[in-house]
Amino acid sequence: MSAVQPLEHRIVKSRFALSDLVAEAFSGMLARPGRTMLTILGTVLGVVAVVATLGIAKTSGNQIVSRTDELSATSVSVSNRSEGGFRSPSNNVSSIPWDAEDRLTRLNGVVAAGTMTRVDTSGSLVSSVPINDPLGQSEFAIDVVATSPGLFEAVLSELSTGRYFDEGHSIRNEPVAVIGSGAATRLNVTRVDQQPAIFVGDTTLVVIGILDDVAREPSLINSVIIPNGTANALFGTGAPAEVHILTELGAAQLIGDQAAVALSPNEPETLRVSVPPEPRILKSGLQDDVNSQFLILGGISLLVGAIGIANVTLVSVLERVGEIGLRRATGARRRHIAAQFLAESAAMGLVGGIIGASLGVLVIVAVSAQRQWTPVLDLYVPLLAVPGGAVIGLIAGLYPSWRASSLEPVDALRGGT
Repeated sequence: MSAVQPLEHRIVKSRFALSDLVAEAFSGMLARPGRTMLTILGTVLGVVAVVATLGIAKTSGNQIVSRTDELSATSVSVSNRSEGGFRSPSNNVSSIPWDAEDRLTRLNGVVAAGTMTRVDTSGSLVSSVPINDPLGQSEFAIDVVATSPGLFEAVLSELSTGRYFDEGHSIRNEPVAVIGSGAATRLNVTRVDQQPAIFVGDTTLVVIGILDDVAREPSLINSVIIPNGTANALFGTGAPAEVHILTELGAAQLIGDQAAVALSPNEPETLRVSVPPEPRILKSGLQDDVNSQFLILGGISLLVGAIGIANVTLVSVLERVGEIGLRRATGARRRHIAAQFLAESAAMGLVGGIIGASLGVLVIVAVSAQRQWTPVLDLYVPLLAVPGGAVIGLIAGLYPSWRASSLEPVDALRGGT
């Protein structure tokens, strides 16, 4: 039988349960609640910045896609390869037929289509009075554009007053015009109920409508717009120069492939078809730019929060030197002391992560509600933000916990008295 070991040679196991560790961590935090909350504030701001940035960037990215879908991704244009811009072909020969609007609207996916051609007025000025002004103060160099009726819908135009011309005006070659708001301001035309007339050189045109806005062809705001038949009869406009097509969402690529064949079955290669790029590429680039900028700010806030946690934890170590010495003298080992202060700093980071993730989600919802957007946020972002805050607090507490665990019991007891 082995001899009983003397008391001084027995190994006493120090036991420190996880529940004790958690209780000590939160009691240390609650001992000075004001200072603890100010310390947590840095982590809260950092987590809010990261969560809100990712959420707002994703939400705004979806809005960018929807806006570009409405404008660019549903717009297709067709022009002659041999001519630039939308000026009438110099030889009056065009691969775009006069009935381009009818041909294109038969295609599935086309909402509206219309031709557009800049009219050659031989340098004639536009005025609202039939008097040759020697000073030229009432005559202006304003573009005259010939279109088919469907162009107004195809370019998403809006009227401020009056009406658009229709196919009947074009067939009868009626001298009517719709003018843009910019041209109306220069010509001092504000209403159409009295059928005001404007003059292109010696040619009289009756204004039947004034455009308020044009989403896809802003040059029309400063133009005089007349029917194709009228332009052909009065100015000898020979052939359409360009076609604008409004498509259903997602049909632009298909219509782009079919438009040239529909307009010129024998020589589709003579037409240039412009189809918008995929808007999601634009969304991705913009979202990446927004994320990179704001994530830097969020990272700086998190760094400030980590420094604050480290500073407060270190101060707590210096203030509790006597307590550390007493714990060491009663059997606590170095790892227990280190674990206690690491748990305190991680707890502060965890609380900061919870509050920051919650506030970040609220910021996303508030901004989306104010802008009338649909809030979008990946679920993993707030879920990862909570343990992320704890990790930041844990890293911030490494040095203070090492400093606390390195204190000798005798020196700690002497320094704490």
